[in-house]
Amino acid sequence: MTLARQTPSFFGGTQTFGSSSAAEYVLKQVAEGWAQLRNSNSLGAGVAAASEKLRGVAGECSSAGWDGYEAAAIEQETIGQAERFLNALPLGMVAPSIGAESDGHITFEWYQSPRRIVSVSISPEGDLHYAALFGHSKTYGTEPFFGEIPSDVLKLARRVVAE
Repeated sequence: MTLARQTPSFFGGTQTFGSSSAAEYVLKQVAEGWAQLRNSNSLGAGVAAASEKLRGVAGECSSAGWDGYEAAAIEQETIGQAERFLNALPLGMVAPSIGAESDGHITFEWYQSPRRIVSVSISPEGDLHYAALFGHSKTYGTEPFFGEIPSDVLKLARRVVAE
């Protein structure tokens, strides 16, 4: 009997249909190799620092009213979605700054200037609400997050970083 297994999303969602010990070994090696790349100074340092910042934001905003007003607490589901978002960033991608919103969402932001910015907010359900400003041009929308950053959102972030 063979079982279908989904490989991590950073490989484009391809599948393997192996359930043998060799297939298990290959999946384990791929996961370990990916972890080593993520932990490298040149490719993963930004994501590691962003993950640390996320833990800090989550700790500071874990109870209702964290802003001194009526802000919603950051839920564990939102933190999990945010961690998956960070881990889905391509290797070498400039890591975003991280903040919390009063509705309990977590925000990722790539900023170059007041007129060159992308903001992505993630909800506990995994909705990505994004807004971008490039000079006088603006774009915004909502995309679902299923472990892989939607290409439109990734293009916007890369555009801010590249220009």
